Amino acid sequence: MSAVVLRAGSYSVRIERRTILTSAALLAVALVLAVLGLCHGASWATPAEVFSALAGHGDSALVIREWRLPRVTAALVFGAALGLAGATFQNLTRNSLGSPDVIGLDAGAYTGALFAITVLGGTAAQLAVGSVAGGLLAAAVIYLLSLNSGLSGLRLVVIGIAVNAILTAVNSWIVLRAELEVAIAVTGWSAGSLNGVDWDEVRLPFLIIGALTLLLVTLSHAMHQAALGDEIAVTSGVGLNRHRLLIVLAGVGCTATVTAVAGPIAFVALAAPQIGRRLAGSAGVALLPAALTGAVLLSAADLVAQMLLAPIALPVGVVTTVIGGCYLIWLLFKEVKRP
Repeated sequence: MSAVVLRAGSYSVRIERRTILTSAALLAVALVLAVLGLCHGASWATPAEVFSALAGHGDSALVIREWRLPRVTAALVFGAALGLAGATFQNLTRNSLGSPDVIGLDAGAYTGALFAITVLGGTAAQLAVGSVAGGLLAAAVIYLLSLNSGLSGLRLVVIGIAVNAILTAVNSWIVLRAELEVAIAVTGWSAGSLNGVDWDEVRLPFLIIGALTLLLVTLSHAMHQAALGDEIAVTSGVGLNRHRLLIVLAGVGCTATVTAVAGPIAFVALAAPQIGRRLAGSAGVALLPAALTGAVLLSAADLVAQMLLAPIALPVGVVTTVIGGCYLIWLLFKEVKRP
């Protein structure tokens, strides 16, 4: 299939036309879901009322701009961040199961956040630092235990699953030892929720995710070269150790930033990159389709979470877990049928 080459000075990016068309379609779906999210609430607003409110006019301007818009924007940005994190680690491990929520990075970020809440007091800054530190520590442990595999393949995934199980047990122990009020709040937050998200909570995370996205874009060529094999990457001039460190930091940063605000949202990072890859028909896991698919999945899941038991809004993680379970069953049948 023909490709389009985008150039900016000495930097160039080659993008397949199907990837561009798929990304445009995903972006259109994401925008439609965003409008639906702004329409939905205690009382439905028409699209005309939504656009008028976004311009600062109408009686519902405050509700739509200050209550609904932060949640809708968070679903799009956090979904994209999780899709990017999943694509990062699936490229790094060359394995479709190599996503942060499977190999223990989400659980590590959650452990750090729990420590910040139960020991330090749980301010927004402490949650952010604790989540990133916990994710990085989990990544370091998995890396050290997977050295013989060169940070790729089934060995890393199996070790990650084991670390994930251990950290999940540790997290349960922390919750059981916490004060009752803290335990109740943490248990609800642990399901992954966008309920009550406001602008004050998401401004800094959006900036962090934006910076990490730019970093991943600059590393995308090296990432895809490394996904072809260490030997090919080295011969093409990629410094594997330095690029892997930066890629891991960016991937952990994306998932930990989301965890710090919304809790651990499961399976978006696992499913979005592979769905995006199949839609785009790309050989590797492309970042743009993965990010847009993640945004679509989380936005759709959040709408379902709000509507399923209305007026009670479920944590979005409940819905994404169902989506992820269905995806894993489909993936299992596909692998079994493969000759």
